[in-house]
Amino acid sequence: MAPRVKSSAPRRPALGARPPQRAGAEPGARPARRASAEAGQRAGRVRLVVLDVDGVLTDGRLYFGADGEVLKVFDVRDGHGVRLLREAGLGVALLSSRASPIVARRAAELDIGPVLQGERDKLAGLDRLLSAAGVQAAECAYMGDDWPDLPVMARVGFAAAVADAAPEVRRAAHWIAPARGGRGAVRALAEYVLRCRRRGTVGGGADA
Repeated sequence: MAPRVKSSAPRRPALGARPPQRAGAEPGARPARRASAEAGQRAGRVRLVVLDVDGVLTDGRLYFGADGEVLKVFDVRDGHGVRLLREAGLGVALLSSRASPIVARRAAELDIGPVLQGERDKLAGLDRLLSAAGVQAAECAYMGDDWPDLPVMARVGFAAAVADAAPEVRRAAHWIAPARGGRGAVRALAEYVLRCRRRGTVGGGADA
């Protein structure tokens, strides 16, 4: 009987096998798409960055202690991103439909203001922020993650979404962060906006 020859051909992946994850990709994050030249131009005009809180500055989860106090977790990378924006002379504000003293404390630490909480009508809240800052909607960026953010995203000049945002929010965004909410998305936004402001325009660079 002739000996069996071991084939050197590459083995095909089993049916239903998942492709290997891209190096550096965060588990659970959707692939980031390439930023368009239009997105870069919009980001380059930004003077005010408005952020949702739950699902953007946090991962969206709420932690309740025995006494009912709500706890939130913030990422230090996002905090540094806020500081980079402030140091570059840009305004940073928060716009949230929920109200929490923890958010007010974190905003004070990062010198964020104004801070609008408990805003059920986010579009009206945005108009007040724009008026207070003396900024046009076309000069404003907003980062959101869920349906209540859609009216605001349609109003501002530069709409951004976190990587794990609702599909409708991702479709409405001019730019999608390569990181999830509460896990570096705001830091990525800060770097992108500042890079676009330095260049004046971006010709289809990467999201990150």
